[in-house]
Amino acid sequence: MSDEIEVSLLVVILDTNPSQRIIREDVHVLTQGMESVIAFANSHLMLKSTNRLAVLACHARSTQFLFPPVDGSSGQQVPTLRQLDGQYELFTYVEKTLRQNLQQMVVRDVEKIKAGNAELSGDSLIAGAIAMALCYIHRLDQEKATGTKMNSRILVVTGSGDSASQYMNFMNVFFTAQKQNVVLDVCSLDKELGLLQQGCDITGGLYLRVPQLQGLLQYLLWVFLPEPPIRGKLVLPPPVKVDYRAACFCHRELIDIGFVCSVCLSIFCKFSPICTTCHTVFKSPGPLPLKGKKKKIKLT
Repeated sequence: MSDEIEVSLLVVILDTNPSQRIIREDVHVLTQGMESVIAFANSHLMLKSTNRLAVLACHARSTQFLFPPVDGSSGQQVPTLRQLDGQYELFTYVEKTLRQNLQQMVVRDVEKIKAGNAELSGDSLIAGAIAMALCYIHRLDQEKATGTKMNSRILVVTGSGDSASQYMNFMNVFFTAQKQNVVLDVCSLDKELGLLQQGCDITGGLYLRVPQLQGLLQYLLWVFLPEPPIRGKLVLPPPVKVDYRAACFCHRELIDIGFVCSVCLSIFCKFSPICTTCHTVFKSPGPLPLKGKKKKIKLT
């Protein structure tokens, strides 16, 4: 019988960008989303005593750890807290830490906007948040004790649309996660996300667009709480058809047909004599040669 200890690490990336349509229309959506994420995170910790958790918040300017606190710890050591209404101390610690850090981040962003040092609009830095999560997973994997096996996965909860301007960043983190055996799951609250669908398909994760925000917690518990080895035995939503179109490097738009640099594999929607990425010079394609008329053979 193996004495190997299995540890399940879940990293949740919560998109807190205030320019999201669902937040602009209803400011309480962010609070409701945070409540669902807290309940989902505590459910993950409740499954097994060795489970670990990390939560990141990303918006248009930066990405920040909400849990564990940025003090070099892994979040497993819970400080002495007073038990509230019979709640488990770890759940109290997670909830209190998430609420405080999110409140501090929102207040800091509002102060920057009022001072004119930041703008409200901008694409969410989801690719950067995934890269930070992968670095955190790699560090914990290096620090794990002997005889410990760590299974890691990332869940992205967002209401933003994916930006083709981050195409290369997305591809880099997708294949890095695949190499590290990290499963990427995506829960979309508003739009269909073509690039993140590719990431889920590459890493073997699940993609789900939530039809109703009121049932966010139910969808999180039903679809994303089970670990990847167990999902094959459950009745889950059918996989979506993945759009594998690439984004051109010149206009950052998804294209069906384009030109590819033979040196650096950059993609362009129109022919360019010089690759703007590696500066390779190409020969201009000449006109197609005209086919000569076939001579008729006279029969004698």
